[in-house]
Amino acid sequence: MDIVIAGCGDLGIETGLRCTAAGHRVVGLRRRGDLVPAPLVGRSVDLRREVAPIDPDTDVVVVALAAGSRDVDEYRATYVDGLRNVLDGIAASGSHPRIVVVSSTAVYDVDDGGVLTEETPTSAGTPTAGVLLEAEALLRDRAPGAVLARLSGIYGPGRERLIDQVRGGTARLAPVAGGSPHTNRIHRDDAAAALVHLASMDDPAPTYLVTDDEPARLDDVYTFLAAELGVAAPSRAEAAGRQGAGDKRLSNTRLRESGWAPRFPSFREGYRAVLAGEGTRHGEPGRTGKHRSADGRPAA
Repeated sequence: MDIVIAGCGDLGIETGLRCTAAGHRVVGLRRRGDLVPAPLVGRSVDLRREVAPIDPDTDVVVVALAAGSRDVDEYRATYVDGLRNVLDGIAASGSHPRIVVVSSTAVYDVDDGGVLTEETPTSAGTPTAGVLLEAEALLRDRAPGAVLARLSGIYGPGRERLIDQVRGGTARLAPVAGGSPHTNRIHRDDAAAALVHLASMDDPAPTYLVTDDEPARLDDVYTFLAAELGVAAPSRAEAAGRQGAGDKRLSNTRLRESGWAPRFPSFREGYRAVLAGEGTRHGEPGRTGKHRSADGRPAA
């Protein structure tokens, strides 16, 4: 197959490398095409302002755009304008590819610890979540047969914010035991594997939640990381405060029933791999190999 990765950053590159390993030809679109590694073919294009160059024989387009900040205007330029320019490029090419678009579980504004599925109504709890819903509406209007992949918080190589908080002593447990919110996450490699799966499966559903098997309380993640790092467990915060983006438990049942299974079913296996130095953060200007950065997309 001929595949285009529109937004070929860390997640897009990992997805593309998995596609080339399966024998497919992959073109990666990003502002600096020279940062797209071989065997992917890099093309330089600013998707926020330019129509995507899509070849007429393209079979699959994976849209994995990532904003550089949480500024609302940056979000709209990236997720709405960028998606529009990809869809315009597809229309201009005359191709009819499978389209898989990455979104975020931040579109669920839930704070009661409830279990969420693809059928749970969305709601913009923040201005940036509203922009994501705007992009999703554009996708449904322009490409109703596209597949929407809502990812929970990505972690993995170079995405070590929680690790740094625990190691640096700035992490704080909830004021009372059992009081921290549930968090939801997906290892970068499992997210990429899910995108490859959705790009190639027969008769996919319109929407999938891409998350691991175990929603976990933030306190449990902090405590686990402290034990793995061999440092003191975080102390409790003195007063109640917001520890995360709501309190929700995401279900990956639909994705699992479609034939996908995570290599890292919970944060334990995933963070052990990160701490062991497995994997590389892809496509970062001026950096090579492993490095630390913030972990997570604009997600749960």
